[in-house]
Amino acid sequence: MKRLLVPLLKIGISAAILAYLGIQAYRNDVFQVLASRPKHWGLLTASTGVCFLAVLLTFLRWYWLVRALDLPLRFRDALRMSFLSYLFNLAPMGIVGGDLFKAVMLARHQRGHRAKSLASVVVDRAIGLYVLFLVASAAILATGLWRVPVVEVHVACQAAFVLTAAGTVAVAIPLLPDVTEGKLVARVGRLARVGPKLLTLIEAVRMYRWKLPTLAASAAITVAVHSLFALGIYLIAVGLYDDVHPLGTQLVFVPLSAATGVLPISLGPFEGVLDLLYAKMPLPDHGQMVAGQGLVVALGYRIITLVIAAVGLAYYLGSRREVAEVLHSAEVRDDSPAAAPADCDRSPLVEP
Repeated sequence: MKRLLVPLLKIGISAAILAYLGIQAYRNDVFQVLASRPKHWGLLTASTGVCFLAVLLTFLRWYWLVRALDLPLRFRDALRMSFLSYLFNLAPMGIVGGDLFKAVMLARHQRGHRAKSLASVVVDRAIGLYVLFLVASAAILATGLWRVPVVEVHVACQAAFVLTAAGTVAVAIPLLPDVTEGKLVARVGRLARVGPKLLTLIEAVRMYRWKLPTLAASAAITVAVHSLFALGIYLIAVGLYDDVHPLGTQLVFVPLSAATGVLPISLGPFEGVLDLLYAKMPLPDHGQMVAGQGLVVALGYRIITLVIAAVGLAYYLGSRREVAEVLHSAEVRDDSPAAAPADCDRSPLVEP
């Protein structure tokens, strides 16, 4: 029953959010105006290439994290697992998300190294999310966006600062030996429900305590990833509209919208936040985008993700038997505490 209800619930929530946004856009004649406008197809094509490059960099980052744990993974195998994971994040099958799928698939290839396989995925996600807020906070400071007298934008900026500070503490504490060893860790592990999951996360981070250069390199490449995604969204906007928010503003809006990927819902939250910020933030010429235009830009990005996911679909069609076995293993382990941190179906934007 859970295998059926969970996907249906996710689809229902996503459909409700998108329907609400679509109705708002329809009332503002956004789709009618878009249909009558000329499109800059060169810019839209370029945005596809930029986003594809960003996704490939996330695959390279995970490959580095795996190799840092002395697991003999070939890059072509890392690409195959990553594209399949991307496909499952976009359209999860059953209750298995891309993260859990990738961790289980890697563990099957690296017999006896299940903990390291899980650690590589957990740390990969942690770096992507943490740097997401770092990029947003840096862009806020560089553009002075926190001074904008718009409540929604001001709240978003404050949230970015708070989450960046909290993320810095969360990343630093597990790397300290007196915190990750001894009685404190034992107490964390005994916490009801969340204890085993937090313990697994701490153990995963501990594996990288002596791999700080790899972590630093992964963080650096993630800055490039998020910057490329913001550039891709900007190119989509410019390709569809004449007056759009500048790239500096996109470096704030896109990461903050992508942060909704921590929710176990693939579609809807990202579109909703981006549409809200687009509509509330005044344009440089003191104009304002209409509610619904942010949704159109977000949907343009979703089309690009489908193009990228087509590569994962090709891998899936070529290895359906192996995928079925991995799915079965993942679903069997899904209720275990150790699997929980990686069992989430994330937005592809947060994959960085």
